Amino acid sequence: MFIRAIPNALTLFNLVVGVAAALVALHGRLDEAALLVVLGMLLDGLDGRAARLLHAESEFGKQLDSLSDMVTFGVAPVVVMYQVQLRQLGLLGDLLAVLFPICGALRLARFNTQTKVRNYFVGLPITAAGGVLATMALMKPVLHPAQVILPAGLFILSLLMVSSVRYPNFKRVSYPKSVFVLVPVFAMTIFVLIRCHIVRTDWLAFGILGLYALYGVMRSIRYRLLTARRRSTPTDMATRSKD
Repeated sequence: MFIRAIPNALTLFNLVVGVAAALVALHGRLDEAALLVVLGMLLDGLDGRAARLLHAESEFGKQLDSLSDMVTFGVAPVVVMYQVQLRQLGLLGDLLAVLFPICGALRLARFNTQTKVRNYFVGLPITAAGGVLATMALMKPVLHPAQVILPAGLFILSLLMVSSVRYPNFKRVSYPKSVFVLVPVFAMTIFVLIRCHIVRTDWLAFGILGLYALYGVMRSIRYRLLTARRRSTPTDMATRSKD
């Protein structure tokens, strides 16, 4: 009984981390808040895997996970961004701060009502969107003019969550055996880079998550271009045959 409660315990820990991130951000410790959101992402991945491993999947756990995600990735990152930039924008900043969690809630509701098991996500997962937003807020010193880029980034992330853009679902992907060797090496490399202060943790997380968000957009654009080309090809051939 205790073992089957482990996934829900991890989910609740994720919720605690999200609340802590929001509180820490309110006290101006934004770097710590962003890293707590990243920690929440790791916990969010662990609870699902633990549930499948222990055969403890349940509707209760699914709903609890969504509620925790709403706090950790829908609210806490907005608090970070609000402290960094949005509060300087007045009413516009307030509206943007409300928009992100609204789109996040819609994204979670759509995911929870899906009946088909797919190997992809429809719309940017709130986990990734929240991670990008929290770490992106710390990019203010290197983004010029940040007053435009940061709010625009928040707006785009909000739209991506409720869009039809497809993103890979790595939980449904079968990995080759070589991954079990490469992952520890990759993790050790990242640890050394961070430990030696060659790269900042938040910047690294922003880069990885940002590439994931961008990948879905580029893949969607490529798919639409290919579809449009295929539709126009028969018409062109018919026109040439008439000539």
